Amino acid sequence: MRRVKTKKLSDVIAEQLEGMILDGTFLSGQKLPPERELAERFEVSRPSIREAIQKLEARDLLDRKQGGGTFVKGRISSIVNDPLIEMISSRPETQFDLLEFRHGLEGMAAYYATLRAGPEELEKLKITYEKVQQTQAADKESDPDFALHAEALVNFYLSMAEATHNAVLLHVIRGLAPILQENIQCNLQALSVKPDAVEEINRRRHQIVIAITESDAVSAKTASDELIEFIEKTLLDINRQDTRMQRALRRIEVK
Repeated sequence: MRRVKTKKLSDVIAEQLEGMILDGTFLSGQKLPPERELAERFEVSRPSIREAIQKLEARDLLDRKQGGGTFVKGRISSIVNDPLIEMISSRPETQFDLLEFRHGLEGMAAYYATLRAGPEELEKLKITYEKVQQTQAADKESDPDFALHAEALVNFYLSMAEATHNAVLLHVIRGLAPILQENIQCNLQALSVKPDAVEEINRRRHQIVIAITESDAVSAKTASDELIEFIEKTLLDINRQDTRMQRALRRIEVK
């Protein structure tokens, strides 16, 4: 009969800390609580916490700074520094590729957020959505701040991703957040010439929030899909109008 191996306490703690990093409890770049606080939370001794942290540090998940604490490595976020990603974000024609990508990503996020969101996640979703509404109201009263509006929308989508409890989905959206924010900002600027379309987009986004709070996953995904489709169609119409205008101006210049 083989002897059953029991896990060391530090291994169990390391696994739990790793899970908290994956599910977004501890974010990339975030400082971990002090060892004393972690020891109280896990109801273990500080040496066990210290050993668990050393294991995760050896696996390049944590970074201990002398006298400054322990931080979650920002490995996921480094995807935005990839040259290919930089090229994609800088080429205008790829903005529609990003929209197609958002189509699948945000629809999935809306669906699983509806199924899995707890009271705290729903409250955060409402708060981030209220911030979006506040930036929209401010844009109507003064010159639009597209950057601030885009940042509020990204935070809204991040809160939706957190509510999915899907570690892969959350980290993909979080890692691509700067590129998604730039895409949203470009779209907001382009769409600003069509106030009626902007109002329709706001109405459709509100439908997503209602569907999530009413636990209707199918309606949440459908509303998200239809929102991206509407944005894509509207942007294509604007591009066509711009192209026709440029051709007309070239004809005038020739005359």
